[in-house]
Amino acid sequence: MSGQSLTDRIAAAQHSMTGSAISKAVCKATTHEVSGPKKKHLDYLIHCTNEMNVSIPHLADTLLERTASNSWIVVFKALITTHHLMMYGNERLMQYLASRNTLFNLNNFLDKAALQGYNMSTFIRRYSRYLNEKAMSYRLAAVDFTKMKRGADGVMRTMNTEKLIKTLPVIQNQLDALLDFQPNSNELTNGVINTAFMLLFKDSIRLFAAYNEGVINMLEKYFDMKKNQCKEALEIYKTFLNRMTKLSEFLKVAERVGIDQGDSPDLTQAPSSLLEALEQHLASLEGRKLKDLSTASRSSTLSSAVSSLSSTGISLSRMDDKTEDNRLQQHKARHLHFLTFKNVITSLPPQMSHQMGGVPMMPPQPVMYNQPVLRPTNPFGPIPGTQVKQTNTHTHTNEFMCHIVEGIV
Repeated sequence: MSGQSLTDRIAAAQHSMTGSAISKAVCKATTHEVSGPKKKHLDYLIHCTNEMNVSIPHLADTLLERTASNSWIVVFKALITTHHLMMYGNERLMQYLASRNTLFNLNNFLDKAALQGYNMSTFIRRYSRYLNEKAMSYRLAAVDFTKMKRGADGVMRTMNTEKLIKTLPVIQNQLDALLDFQPNSNELTNGVINTAFMLLFKDSIRLFAAYNEGVINMLEKYFDMKKNQCKEALEIYKTFLNRMTKLSEFLKVAERVGIDQGDSPDLTQAPSSLLEALEQHLASLEGRKLKDLSTASRSSTLSSAVSSLSSTGISLSRMDDKTEDNRLQQHKARHLHFLTFKNVITSLPPQMSHQMGGVPMMPPQPVMYNQPVLRPTNPFGPIPGTQVKQTNTHTHTNEFMCHIVEGIV
């Protein structure tokens, strides 16, 4: 099926009549078109997450309601839209999603009506589990691992031993859920699943970069840890090696479909001698005698391992910067088009803006969170904390512009 269905058009019309701009935007982002949600609708919803008069629970619940559809296309696009807002929206959305006892309950989802329904339903179940785990990670760690500061003075490199031992398994669980998406390149057959895979690809780079830095920190502290901490750390490291192999397989799929533009990050593993050194140290703490390893040899092995993993981190950051630069270039192009269109519309006589059609105003809604927010992506929106006085004419013009450019009209 291509184009918006009659159901999509009726739903959008109903939201227009009731004045629910958010509901209409969500509806338009999750139509029955076999393509990813349109950027103009995603950008509008990102803008909404930054507006203090927008109810975040209302926005989240509207997205969750779309996952109750029987159509794999609608459900998949609702998950994609949620994921996109998790990545680029205001953090208060992530805070709300993480505070819910349940998020997506799609473990039994199956669309039997569509030709692609069976295959795509499998990926919907996997994708929803990942988004649930992403929200749970935030709930447990109070941070989004894909957005945290990285580098020598980053969060994971400066974390103390006790917190590090607790945090790394949380990252592992989120990464496991991501890698369980497990598509083959020949299964990425439409714009919907391709869009989801692109978001997962970006998350995988950032998530593993944080994971990698945490492991480097853990290795540097390992030989000063207590026995029980060493035991946990050794298991974490063994799991890390296995996940690095799985990530390599995941990135090969991205390379085959051209997502990473042939520039795969170099996932350099630490030398195998490190694992042996770690096991020998734990054995000595437990009173078991294995082959002795000199302090100089151990230090050299550790230094080599940290160097290898640091190279992996640099490679991941380079890939992340590249994909983010591409996204920002696209955003700047859209913003330039927006400003050009603004100049045209605002030069029209005020009465002409009224003649072009009435646009429902978004009713003021209670502020759910009291915290600083990012500058709105919509240049017409007021900066939080400032007082802006407008005439009714200007208010209607700005609201009309927002709806035109974001694709709500």
